[in-house]
Amino acid sequence: MLGNLFLTAFNAVTPIVLLILFGYFLKQKGFLNENFTKIGSKLVFKIFLPAMLFVNVYEIPSMESITWDLMIYCLVMVFVLFAIGLVLALITTKDPRRRGPIWQCTLRSNFAIIGMPLASALGGDDATAVAAMVVAVAVPAFNILSVIALSVFVPQSGGSKISFRGVVKDILRNSLTQSVFIGLACLVIRALQIKFCGSVVFALNNQTAFLYKVIKNLSSVCSPFALIVLGAQCEFSAVKGMFKELTAGIVGRLILAPVLCLGGAILLNKLGVISCGLNEFPALVAVFGSPTAVSGAIMAAEMKNDDQLATQMVMWTSVVSVITIFAIVCVLMSMGLLAV
Repeated sequence: MLGNLFLTAFNAVTPIVLLILFGYFLKQKGFLNENFTKIGSKLVFKIFLPAMLFVNVYEIPSMESITWDLMIYCLVMVFVLFAIGLVLALITTKDPRRRGPIWQCTLRSNFAIIGMPLASALGGDDATAVAAMVVAVAVPAFNILSVIALSVFVPQSGGSKISFRGVVKDILRNSLTQSVFIGLACLVIRALQIKFCGSVVFALNNQTAFLYKVIKNLSSVCSPFALIVLGAQCEFSAVKGMFKELTAGIVGRLILAPVLCLGGAILLNKLGVISCGLNEFPALVAVFGSPTAVSGAIMAAEMKNDDQLATQMVMWTSVVSVITIFAIVCVLMSMGLLAV
């Protein structure tokens, strides 16, 4: 049984690490250069990742299927991690370009790329459906708070003062946030059609199936391409100068986040405040137990933060998460909260 658990965690995370290493290998062999990584990062951030997030939200079955108590709990805990990440960033380093990546690493998980497959591996189709619902709440929160985290210490206007208006503009212009909101708008329109027309009269995946197919194809490109680009950006020699910051990010994302958020869910579930079972806990493991988001490194580069630190955090939280996910799954299984 323990061997199967470790294999589940290993199979969920190791492909991520191998694709990053593959990108690094291609750069070392001269197949990829700095110009490619810059253009590739923009492609991921502006096209592929928004397409994937839109599809994840659009394919939520209905508004009625959403478990609101779980959604609210996840949203509250994301804000708790936001506060913890700020404290970690302030006490770990004085470098303003490194504070944002530490802050973001703590609050933001790789929910879209690692979390969804992990939820499927731990709970099957029903758990995957719950995880897709959590996407609609977690991803907008991740992106909005990440923009704040990456803007506060490195103002995007280039000035020395924090511009609230500038931060709001960055949030509204963020393509990831926009894609999720468009997906939510489609869900609302679908619900209104059912309410007033009795059925769905127009759906993107039916009446304009050719367009939806293009979006899904772009979505399928996102994960492998983003990881290869990250690998091409990676400089392993840089780890020596950022060990303290990396440690803070790993502890925040892989230890503090799952202990606080999963522990809180277990307690509130026993008290009857929220309802979590074999379908909900895989989704919680996915959002709070997975390594930091690939898109975070790309955002860090776009927003003038230390993108090398952010890239290393993606790499090393992914490696270490093989162990931490295994531990999380073992604990939850022993409590009867997972049925792998």
